[in-house]
Amino acid sequence: MNFLNRSVQAVVLSAVFIKELVLSSVAVARQVLGDSAALRPAILAVPVGLRSRAGITTLANCVSLTPGTTSLHVSEDLSTLYVHVLDAPDPDAVVTSIKNTFETRIKEIEG
Repeated sequence: MNFLNRSVQAVVLSAVFIKELVLSSVAVARQVLGDSAALRPAILAVPVGLRSRAGITTLANCVSLTPGTTSLHVSEDLSTLYVHVLDAPDPDAVVTSIKNTFETRIKEIEG
């Protein structure tokens, strides 16, 4: 993959991150101002299909910088990212969302 193509993919990832940042900020604000007893926090194992340490670091940072989620740990074999989620009524949907929003775009940059 050439430099221009990777640059375009990086811009796409940035736009997706900004969108997720805004959506997550609104969701967290609603949760904080609403009934916090209804929250279902969870620690989730997100299988990682990225090839590089830089890609995994980028994924972990995108997750941590998005309100309501925090990266906790990457497994020794780099195959799993553990994430704390403020509200996970459907844990599988949260994992799928992380993989579809961030990991997919980071894979495109990795080439």
